[in-house]
Amino acid sequence: MMFEMIPTEYLGLIMLGLLLVTIFIGFPIAFTLMLLAVVFGYLGMEHRVFRLMVSQTFGIMQQEVLAAIPLFVLMGFFLERTGLMERLFRALQLAMGGLPGSLYLVTLLVATIFATATGIIGASVTVIGLLAVPVMLKYGYYPRLAAGVVCAGGTLGILIPPSIMLVLMAPVMGVSVLHLFAGAIIPGLMLAGMHIVYAMFRALKNPALGPPLPVEERAANWWVVVKELILGFVPAALLMFFALGTILLGIATPTEAAALGAFGALVMTALYGSMTWKMFKECIMSTLQTSAMILFLAVSANIYAAVFSRLGSGVLVTDWFLNMPLEPFWIVVMMMILIFLLAWPLEWPAIVLIFLPILTPVVRELEIDLVWFGILVAVNLQSAFLSPPVAMAAYYLKGAVPILKLSDIYIGMLQFNVIQNLAVVIILIFPAIALWLPRVVYG
Repeated sequence: MMFEMIPTEYLGLIMLGLLLVTIFIGFPIAFTLMLLAVVFGYLGMEHRVFRLMVSQTFGIMQQEVLAAIPLFVLMGFFLERTGLMERLFRALQLAMGGLPGSLYLVTLLVATIFATATGIIGASVTVIGLLAVPVMLKYGYYPRLAAGVVCAGGTLGILIPPSIMLVLMAPVMGVSVLHLFAGAIIPGLMLAGMHIVYAMFRALKNPALGPPLPVEERAANWWVVVKELILGFVPAALLMFFALGTILLGIATPTEAAALGAFGALVMTALYGSMTWKMFKECIMSTLQTSAMILFLAVSANIYAAVFSRLGSGVLVTDWFLNMPLEPFWIVVMMMILIFLLAWPLEWPAIVLIFLPILTPVVRELEIDLVWFGILVAVNLQSAFLSPPVAMAAYYLKGAVPILKLSDIYIGMLQFNVIQNLAVVIILIFPAIALWLPRVVYG
């Protein structure tokens, strides 16, 4: 009886408030979304909510682009085990060892290359942490800066295409994943460059933070460096072309390119001699677990967003934003602040699948470019991995390198979180950073 007196649009807002409370308490997001959608949907539209659930589930299943997610995930798990990154790291270490802070530079370069092949942050941070941190600590590098470099570099894969987050974001926003991929390339490389400039500036200003490597750890024979670079970079470049180049050139759809990338990573793993039946099964099972988690969350969030919209709450939120006495630019700034704050307790899938459907109609009504807004959200959400208290990158790195103190990891991460927020501001002020390449490639 009490709920019958509440306008249906306010039921959606109550549902949203309860969602935030239950997430903070620690309830599983996917099941909470489904339960709240069923309960409040039934209160607002009775039995019609069940038909809505079925139609929304089939709608998600018909999104062909989502089939790229398990294929890109599989590609990342295969690549993690090839030993490719070890070769590349060793070659760059030999070549640049004489520079102060050379291992910071090498780590970020390898992380950027690795980001083009996998969007699995746990795998990236773990592999790069195992590769780089023991070497950096061995030669007297500053633990906090070393941890920050690994976490910042390892999270680039969530932004630099082919990114699982962008694949998931495209159907939610109703934009082309090709445009999002093209729009993310320059911001992703810009962010990697900003990380490199900061780390190298710190090392050059104070060489004690990253002393040059001993002479015996530098390249005595450049043919060794060239050989290792060829064996490490050429296969990675081919994989980049299969997974990303074919998409941008219009040769393949994202799903087809993901299949090519997964097959290429499988062949590469076999050629490097890393393939075993046990490893193959582990990659398949890890892919199944990761993909099932993401796609079940996508179904639950799609139903939740549909109920929120049908109750009229979406219109209420849109009108509230549109009636604010602010220019569209400042409304976008408010949205970025909201997403940044949400990224502290929540991981990126929850924000993309729950809150982006609420904000997208506002952006559309304001006639703001959705590709630009999507890239802003993507760069902003990358900070979710570097923002305490969740900061999953910290726990991935702590698990991989237990010798590091969690406090040092947090302090190191926060330095690069500031850089990421600066990148959001730069893209806000200069939209062409995100829009130039999509316009050039796709007109």
